Amino acid sequence: MRFGVVRFPGSNCEQDVVHAVRYLGMEAGYIWHGDTDLVGYDAIVLPGGFSYGDYIRCGAVARFSPVMAEVVRFAERGGPVIGICNGFQILTEAHLLPGALLRNTGLKFVCKPASLRVEESVCQWLDLPAGTVVSVPVNHNEGNYICDEDTLERLRGNGQVVLRYCEPDGTTAEGGSAPNGAFDDIAGICNERGNVFGLMPHPERVVDPLSGGTDGQAFFTAIAQRIASVG
Repeated sequence: MRFGVVRFPGSNCEQDVVHAVRYLGMEAGYIWHGDTDLVGYDAIVLPGGFSYGDYIRCGAVARFSPVMAEVVRFAERGGPVIGICNGFQILTEAHLLPGALLRNTGLKFVCKPASLRVEESVCQWLDLPAGTVVSVPVNHNEGNYICDEDTLERLRGNGQVVLRYCEPDGTTAEGGSAPNGAFDDIAGICNERGNVFGLMPHPERVVDPLSGGTDGQAFFTAIAQRIASVG
């Protein structure tokens, strides 16, 4: 199992992802944003950071990088793709996932552990039982997920809502639990096929116990096991 981690100008979480993957006993390599060859990779990661300085809006420039045309084709063939934080923003700009990420409510950068409730979904990247609560840090300025009502109904009906922000006991606070104001407390979604997954929290930061926990391990091991089972 080999993960390809894309490096854009301004990415700053790619080394965290590579460490997490290697810590879990799998292979990982870097892919430059100007590359157009994804041969040899079983899964693609778009990491967090500030690609191209977040000019225009987050992910808007990165979406046109040469590598993204290949990432889109890879995803359309059923290849697993995950976008974390800025990577999630890039996936929405590339129209691999619906909706958009806006400035946080209160216009403040949010950096803290967040409780996430796993929802029943078609996502291939996660196999934790629905209702499981994990603690994964968030670190963003534009994590306020938004979409129109029709899109939200499709996400719910198709099992595309993967994660919701919640309280530590799994409940939802009155007025919502999202630290960024995200619509319907959405922290992560996938496409209808389940192979493309975008989330604002950073599971790569809670893989090695030395970094503060292991709740992020399943975000990488489940897809590896799935690929191994069909390979």
